Amino acid sequence: MTTSTRGAARTPAVLVLEDGRTFRGRAYGAVGETFGEAVFSTGMTGYQETLTDPSYDRQIVVATAPQIGNTGWNDEDDESGRIWVSGYVVRDPARVPSNWRSRRSLDDELTAQGVVGISGIDTRALTRHLRERGSMRAGIFSGDALAPDAELVRRVQAQPHMKGASLYEEVATKEAYVVPAVGEKKFTVAAIDLGIKGMTPQRMAERGIEVHVLPATATAEDVYAVEPDGVFFSNGPGDPATADGPVALMTAVLERKTPLFGICFGNQILGRALGFGTYKLKYGHRGINQPVQDRTTGKVEVTAHNHGFAVDAPLDKVSETKFGRAEVSHVCLNDDVVEGLQLLDQPAFSVQYHPEAAAGPHDAAYLFDRFTSLMSTVREGQRA
Repeated sequence: MTTSTRGAARTPAVLVLEDGRTFRGRAYGAVGETFGEAVFSTGMTGYQETLTDPSYDRQIVVATAPQIGNTGWNDEDDESGRIWVSGYVVRDPARVPSNWRSRRSLDDELTAQGVVGISGIDTRALTRHLRERGSMRAGIFSGDALAPDAELVRRVQAQPHMKGASLYEEVATKEAYVVPAVGEKKFTVAAIDLGIKGMTPQRMAERGIEVHVLPATATAEDVYAVEPDGVFFSNGPGDPATADGPVALMTAVLERKTPLFGICFGNQILGRALGFGTYKLKYGHRGINQPVQDRTTGKVEVTAHNHGFAVDAPLDKVSETKFGRAEVSHVCLNDDVVEGLQLLDQPAFSVQYHPEAAAGPHDAAYLFDRFTSLMSTVREGQRA
């Protein structure tokens, strides 16, 4: 990525898709070039949490909400230490942010972090194109990076595909750290960072859990060295078919029957550990308004999503696995995609979406309570 910042708002820019379609607008954020998989997010709020979500590594995010940047950028809502999206596409950037917590504009933050974006394009037409053709490789070009369209298409087509991409180690912590329990400590959890969002250990800490966040390369010895009551596998970017290390670690946890909870990438890892396959969705689920049914209760939740891959597990039956019976516990009501798994013969479950849901909604926050209940039940059984 090459970047410059002077006069960005007046600088012509172009978004180029791998199938040759182009969208012309103005530079937003840094000026230069960037590449990634073009995807769209349907959230009408929470752009700061979206941009700092490590699961968006190597993705150019298209905001479907027409105006972005109204609340500026603050110092409290980041989900990690940096912006992870490789590019940002908006229709109508706010001219002046207005919020009591705002410290600077979104444009200024994108520029400061060298994130190349584009504004002033028809994001509705772009979203419809991605829905019909599927998420695809793309590039944003402005300033000195501009060239004839044929050359820009060639540059885009030279980029790697998301399918087969192993990215979780790129975004995970390199050193273990601890998030202390809020109030009385009730449980200890080892959380495997595959691209964890900052609000996730915070939601556990609020429930009296001391969270030991471990690198993606953690071994079973590392996990059990913290004497956990439960093990958590986080969200993360890339193709779960490449994550053999985390699958092996989860298998070791399942063999010891330690209470286990996974979200997003963690759900896909559980699926693989149970013997199910994974596959790439046509355009994925991204946003904070996805309807999911909890099949264990029949309730429908409005949920936050960010995933381009899914687990291939049967919806209509209980499956036999090497760890006992497993079933699909949650399903997306838009397209019947598997959104959760649970084992029936030992304490393990996962969901494909984000129950921490910084920026909301909070319909699925109960899943953290379900995890604490699981750990409590196992602890009581060990005392009996």
